[in-house]
Amino acid sequence: MAGVSEITASRVMRDRGPIRAETRDKVLRAVAATGYVRNGLAGSLASARSNLVGVILPSHTNNVFPEVMAGIGQALSRSGYQPVVGVTDYDPATEEALVRSLLAWKPAAMILTGLEHTRETRRMLETASIRVAEIMDIDNRPIDLAIGFSHLEAGRASARHLLARGYRRIGYVGHDLDADLRAAARLKGLVDQLGEAGAPLERRHLTGGASSVQRGRSGLGALLAQHPDCDVVVFSNDDMAVGGVFHAMAEGMDVPGRLGLFGCNGLDIGQALPKPLSTLRANRQRIGEIAVERIVMDDGPETGPAIIDVGFEIVAGATA
Repeated sequence: MAGVSEITASRVMRDRGPIRAETRDKVLRAVAATGYVRNGLAGSLASARSNLVGVILPSHTNNVFPEVMAGIGQALSRSGYQPVVGVTDYDPATEEALVRSLLAWKPAAMILTGLEHTRETRRMLETASIRVAEIMDIDNRPIDLAIGFSHLEAGRASARHLLARGYRRIGYVGHDLDADLRAAARLKGLVDQLGEAGAPLERRHLTGGASSVQRGRSGLGALLAQHPDCDVVVFSNDDMAVGGVFHAMAEGMDVPGRLGLFGCNGLDIGQALPKPLSTLRANRQRIGEIAVERIVMDDGPETGPAIIDVGFEIVAGATA
């Protein structure tokens, strides 16, 4: 119907190779007229690869990951590939099952969160002969490509910032750090830096479960009931810190005069508070974009495991 060869029609449908605009338009008009839908399964059988990119995230409720997915989605929209997304709820066994399921569909590449996986997950990815990007963390050796920032150094930088502000009686409120290994790494960096400065982190409260605004609010109340002398509290992330702000407001507590509050992630909700939250942030959308650019759109040679550090910044805010 379009008056072109099968190869040309195939290139248009797969968005591959140089195609003149008028030729593309003829093929797409024929597609619309016939209601044709490309058989992706047949294509993957012929090429031993699909146009799918597996994306595995730890959470769909944590406000960090929609930004990461926005970067992945925008970059993939320019590439002709489609994402297939799975959510682990921070469970390594669930991640392993998702990796096994997605690899069965012969994806072109995989994007996972973090560098810690089960032995079987790592084995499957190492033998899959596809590009693999591990995002959000660079504190260990990647399978192929790691894109993110050092959470250990982020914790240290947070400590240095607060010490420079004159704080010495520092407290911590966190969620389930056995599941959220990046939050645990930030805490380790914080503890190490404070210990080296002679201000050990002795005032802590862990709430258990996933992070949330409510857990941050109740967690700060519990911490202050046990350690009322805190002059600043670091939270495992901004969700928790926003809850801390709400606790302080409910108690009529002067922030930062009576108590400083410091988060991590730089979420919009924290910056929209009457007093913008003091926090730490990285460009999460750019992390997602780089992952796609490097493992899907970059035709350059593979040179072994590599790390891309996007860095982070301290947001001074007005709460600490």
